[in-house]
Amino acid sequence: MRYGMVIDLKRCIGCYGCHLVCKAENATPPGVFWARVLKREYGRYPNVRRLSVPLLCMQCQEPECEKVCPTGATQKRADGIVTVDASKCVGCRYCMMACPYNARYYHAKERYYFPETGGPTPFEAIGYQKHPPGTVSKCNFCLPRVGAGLEPACVANCMTKARYFGDLDDPYSEVSRLIRDKGGYQLQPELGTDPSVYYLPP
Repeated sequence: MRYGMVIDLKRCIGCYGCHLVCKAENATPPGVFWARVLKREYGRYPNVRRLSVPLLCMQCQEPECEKVCPTGATQKRADGIVTVDASKCVGCRYCMMACPYNARYYHAKERYYFPETGGPTPFEAIGYQKHPPGTVSKCNFCLPRVGAGLEPACVANCMTKARYFGDLDDPYSEVSRLIRDKGGYQLQPELGTDPSVYYLPP
């Protein structure tokens, strides 16, 4: 099995729902965004179109981040999900430099969403347990949810149903069918990292 995601750029309206639900699900600290949405415009006036491009960790099958990690904190699982073990991470940030998708974040120090309160909220306290300062973190396809048989939070909460999640190794799965029938493509395939996130053309 190889978990993968397909994002339909025709359906995505750039609502930032994935961006917000990712923070809520994973309790990421301020300034850490495992899910992002880039806005791009193309064409010439008056025929200009705006495109929203959701980005996250691509869960590469040949991850450059794993190759440069000196402690083994970054590992690719048998199901294709790339993880970071915070207990092994020394914060060297080699993986951030190696990642061609800018999908990793360094949590330098404790920062609060509401600093005037003088301490972390209960939500932030959970986040600091999950993401201790001095370590790097990234999207892991909501591994606890996947382990419980659920979809990643960004998939389950997408209001336009622009995201699909499933087994890329199964030719009959929904994600495999969409990639095959609708021309799904990877970002920067020439890099040879073989991402597990595919996009359907806008």
